[in-house]
Amino acid sequence: MLDVLVQPKRDRRAAQKLMHKLLKKQGMAPDVWVTDKCPAYGAALREMKLSRAPHVQRKRANNRTESSHVPVRRRERKLQGFKSRGSAQLFLSLHAAAYNTFTVPRHLVSARTHRLFRAEAFETWRSAAGITA
Repeated sequence: MLDVLVQPKRDRRAAQKLMHKLLKKQGMAPDVWVTDKCPAYGAALREMKLSRAPHVQRKRANNRTESSHVPVRRRERKLQGFKSRGSAQLFLSLHAAAYNTFTVPRHLVSARTHRLFRAEAFETWRSAAGITA
């Protein structure tokens, strides 16, 4: 997951804002834009003149991203929604960073490598939080 931007609507303006935020954060344009089938993303790409990289909107092409949002949706159900867009944005931004650090594609690595990745992730977490183990 690269980033999450909470917006009241899924229109061209919201898509442009998300893409601008992603480009600023990543520092370079991607090789491929993979989005769901919302037409606002295509309109935003044309408006921002980002048509060098192909825009993929195939069925199930966006499954990795949608799957990474499952823990967020689970938390949202438990809390019966977030109290405000600001609190949702704060939680989701922090969640995206932590999710990328701790979630390792388990099916792609051996058990030994997985344990090594987990140890490195927890060490990174401890140093960021200022905790000594």
